[in-house]
Amino acid sequence: MIRINEIRLSLDEEESLLKQKAAKQLKINPKYIQSLTIFKKSVDARKKSDVHFRYSVDVTLALDEQQIVSKCKSAKVALVQPYRYALPAVNRHSAFRPIVVGFGPAGMLAGLILAEAGLQPIVLERGKRIDERKKDVNAFWKTAALDEESNVQFGEGGAGTFSDGKLTTGIKSPFIRKVLEELYEAGAPEEILYAAKPHIGTDRLAIVVKNIRQKIERLGGEVRTECRLDRLIAANGFVHGVTYTHKGERYDIETDSVILAIGHSARDTVDMLYKMGVEMIQKPFSVGARIEHPQDLINRAQYGDFAGHPRLGAADYKLACHGLHERGAYTFCMCPGGTVVAAASEKEGVIVNGMSSLARDGENANAALLVGIEPKDFPSSHPLAGIDYQRQIEHTAFVLAGSNYKAPAQLVGDFLQGKASTQLGNVQPTYPLGVTLTSLDECLPEKVSHTMKSAIVEMDKRLNGFRLYDAVLTAPETRSSSAVRMVRDEFLQCSLRGVYPCGEGAGYAGGIVSAACDGIKCAHAVLTDEH
Repeated sequence: MIRINEIRLSLDEEESLLKQKAAKQLKINPKYIQSLTIFKKSVDARKKSDVHFRYSVDVTLALDEQQIVSKCKSAKVALVQPYRYALPAVNRHSAFRPIVVGFGPAGMLAGLILAEAGLQPIVLERGKRIDERKKDVNAFWKTAALDEESNVQFGEGGAGTFSDGKLTTGIKSPFIRKVLEELYEAGAPEEILYAAKPHIGTDRLAIVVKNIRQKIERLGGEVRTECRLDRLIAANGFVHGVTYTHKGERYDIETDSVILAIGHSARDTVDMLYKMGVEMIQKPFSVGARIEHPQDLINRAQYGDFAGHPRLGAADYKLACHGLHERGAYTFCMCPGGTVVAAASEKEGVIVNGMSSLARDGENANAALLVGIEPKDFPSSHPLAGIDYQRQIEHTAFVLAGSNYKAPAQLVGDFLQGKASTQLGNVQPTYPLGVTLTSLDECLPEKVSHTMKSAIVEMDKRLNGFRLYDAVLTAPETRSSSAVRMVRDEFLQCSLRGVYPCGEGAGYAGGIVSAACDGIKCAHAVLTDEH
């Protein structure tokens, strides 16, 4: 197979022209191209006067491909091998079924790999199945009646289910393609296989999650929802089973392998594991707010006169200011045409997040504007002090906004001037439970608000309009990553043997794809461990 990079199409050229352009690069007649698939597609908007698409394509030929590449003598052309995922050799001989705790991206892929290997895993998820979970989340957004076991953080699919379904990642992993292929097979749009910035959309994620669960079940695994892990059964430094609660009844399962894919918000589970002796250390995390602009403003800033072209869709952005302090400030999980969501999972705490549908057709754009928090900023040296710090910020915001799950909000212009907001401008906030206009200095740590103000000014130089006076900041965003890391060794096990801390909750991932890849890694570790 031959990969051809940097093929250009204008916004008005059809993709059917790719075959002709690929043949031209290879200096052959198009009739010799047997198949062509898009490997990567991106928007090149570096010059606002010349916005266009760039493609990498894979072709197979009815010719000697090695000879064609040699004759071509182009740095844009290379021979490649098709991707094939292969299970590792299974060394495990245990009669016990492995347990996976949590059914977010890490737990889903860990469970799937174990099921594909014939190990019939049992997955325990504390929240509800996706359809019931959606009802509970929508009820909270309408009535402020929070279900602490079924919400944006807990339930089938994990926290990523109520997000943009963004699949971009900064990690290098051989498992990324496997993750994307499984998501596509489960109902994600085909473009995730080649888009430079792939996303699924909140509306499509529910279908994907359900289909992955059903695939695990077809392969002999089980996914048990509304099952909260209460404790690990351990003796002599080894795990021997788990205890969980389902609808008020407690159950034990005997096992020698537990993958802990609990997510970044299962604070009670983290506390239980710490008390059992699972080694944990403090981990940096980030705090900030969601910033909302008119999507039209972002489109114009990114695409110039091409804004609004039907083939471009809603523009996104990714900004960072390093050097403002140790970890700087940056935008995260940008949701074009999206909404800000209420993401609380504990009583008397306010948290915001962002999501958008596959169409990304909402009026506003939003992104987290975050500032790094270091362990030295935590209230103590206790391994769980970062969680306490997050909880303190969330509760302060809850009280500041009226103790009713409304979120504190402020206009960007007022925020920069250091004065409380008293009325909205042209940007209407999308947080579903309503906002209370105030000063975010009252709920964000001083270092965070100070750095955010400097960052907004700097980011406006790179994205015209970012400091729009009427843009709305809604706070706080505290759950972009875990505040602890569960220490694991070269076999991916923690201090309790047979236990594999995994994904975001264990401090080893930061997004859907990286968490899913870590789930595969931990499943491989179970398969290759000679029990």
